[in-house]
Amino acid sequence: MTAAVLYGKEDVKIERVPIPRVGPGEVLVKVEVALTCGTDLKVYQRGYHARMIVPPALFGHELAGVVEEAGSGVKHFRKGTRVVALNSAPCGMCFYCSKHQENLCEDLLFNNGAYAEFIKIPRRIVEANMLAVPSDVPFEAAAMVEPLACVLRGLHETAHDIGDTVTVIGGGPVGLMFVQVAKLSGCNVIAVVKRDAQVEAARKMGADETVQITHVDPVQAVRALTPDRRGSDVVIEAVGRPEAWEWAVEMVRKGGTVNFFGGCASGTKVALDTNRLHYSEVTLKASFHHTPETVRKAFALIAEKKIRSTDYVTGEAPLSHLNQVFRHMNNRNGDIKTAIIPGH
Repeated sequence: MTAAVLYGKEDVKIERVPIPRVGPGEVLVKVEVALTCGTDLKVYQRGYHARMIVPPALFGHELAGVVEEAGSGVKHFRKGTRVVALNSAPCGMCFYCSKHQENLCEDLLFNNGAYAEFIKIPRRIVEANMLAVPSDVPFEAAAMVEPLACVLRGLHETAHDIGDTVTVIGGGPVGLMFVQVAKLSGCNVIAVVKRDAQVEAARKMGADETVQITHVDPVQAVRALTPDRRGSDVVIEAVGRPEAWEWAVEMVRKGGTVNFFGGCASGTKVALDTNRLHYSEVTLKASFHHTPETVRKAFALIAEKKIRSTDYVTGEAPLSHLNQVFRHMNNRNGDIKTAIIPGH
């Protein structure tokens, strides 16, 4: 089969590799669509991901497709079943799983290889985090379950209320999902973005106000949009840049909550005003990954057509063009997600 293999920094090769063989409990999926995302772009730029992928390795993690072969013991899936398979599954037995923090599982099993004609889904993911996709749900929409599940968990962990002002820093796919989901939750949303195309996209997703960092001081601009300039009730950083982490702390009101959702590069340090944190009782929170519960909540939103792929998938390309797609993404061209079609 043809597949993308990550070798290092901006080094992805499209190669012929063996079709994986499935064992008991495993499933082979014919990939109908794999979606690009901000995490894959970071992996492409850095050449690795500290938790998810170590090169050389098959690449990509947002996919939907059709079961090609089911191993012995697989009960709920058979050849021809339309499925979405997540990129990880917890063990269900460790300390963190017992605390309903499966995203922190001591043995969290990751699976990569979405940018390929076929992908093998390990038994644990088949059992915990693979779902059948109804015929009326497009593959492109089903493939968005993974990032949406991360966003839903992040917003839930941030403890927002209806009517709160939520500021989202970042106009990439995840930032836009936060904007849309926060708006659906009944919040007033301020989107902090960089580019003209992101301003338009954020408004389309429901942002009540937009702040473009190339035109203003983002901290002062956000505060100016809140009553008495007190700041936002909740600020979500969805970029993964140290300066944006620092902005977030300055944008939030006294007693408010900051969620450092965007992961910075390994070894990154940030400077925070300890006086402000202490005397303003600011809550600092970080969210990582998803859980089986948020996966199912995300799938329900997509199945109910509350989150649509047409809002996010702005292009399509064959697998052979993957490197061009990532180089294009490096130039911040305004695309949100590109659907990679392995069979073309």
